[in-house]
Amino acid sequence: MRILIVDDDPMMQLGLEQVLGDRNNIEVVGLAENGKLGVAEAIEKKPDLVVMDIAMPELDGIAATQQIKEKLPDTRVVVLTSHDSQQEVMGALSSGADAYCVKGASVERLISAITAAIDGATYLDPQVGRMVIQNLQTTSPAVPENSANLSSRELDVLKLLVEGKTNTEIAKDLFLSPNTIKTHVKGIMNKLAVDDRVKAAVVALRTGLV
Repeated sequence: MRILIVDDDPMMQLGLEQVLGDRNNIEVVGLAENGKLGVAEAIEKKPDLVVMDIAMPELDGIAATQQIKEKLPDTRVVVLTSHDSQQEVMGALSSGADAYCVKGASVERLISAITAAIDGATYLDPQVGRMVIQNLQTTSPAVPENSANLSSRELDVLKLLVEGKTNTEIAKDLFLSPNTIKTHVKGIMNKLAVDDRVKAAVVALRTGLV
């Protein structure tokens, strides 16, 4: 698992590099001190995953995440930050971030976030999850036109996707192959008019599909 770390705090960079580098299945392939350099490093090195701070000079983590996702859609992004306001959380998720972890959390929680993101699932720190639910409760539902066309199997997959399960876990629960689940997830995102799993889960909860 090739990981790029983007954070303007040198001590945080060093700490993350040591913690992640000690894992047998992780290779830290680069460090960047701001979002602009982070995007450039990501394009050059094409990591599997980027650990991204939010508040940085030159280009913030939200804008950097959006640019990385546009240029490298298969690269996963885990936002790791001390910023946990609702605006920043929803901004990060809307930019395409696959996971959101708050600084100060345990190393195992960060590893869980990274593992979930790599596996195609979503991960939200518990306190962040509460903010997302609050946002859903105060946002008017907008039902996509094609949502009624979801098949019963797609609804089964969507329910498990909302629970944060990976494609492999969903396949096991439904006794299907991971490739079949991947096809269903793509169909779900197309019908819900979204481009990632987090947004699909948000739409599902907001509109009452799940």
